[in-house]
Amino acid sequence: MLALFLFLILVAVVLGLVGAVLKGLFYLLIIGVVLFVADLVLLGARWSRRPHRHLVR
Repeated sequence: MLALFLFLILVAVVLGLVGAVLKGLFYLLIIGVVLFVADLVLLGARWSRRPHRHLVR
C-alpha cells in the first residue's frame, strides 16, 4: 500500500510540474493538486482505521 501511495504522490508532482511549466496545460496542475489531496485523504483514512495497540503492563 505504501508503494501505491508513493506512486500517486510522484504522479501528482509530475502532473503539477508539467501543468505549471507548459502554457495551456493548467488543467494538469489542477489534476495534480486534486490527486495529491485525494492521496492524503486516503492515507489519513487508512491511518485512522488502523487499530491502535496499547501495551498491557
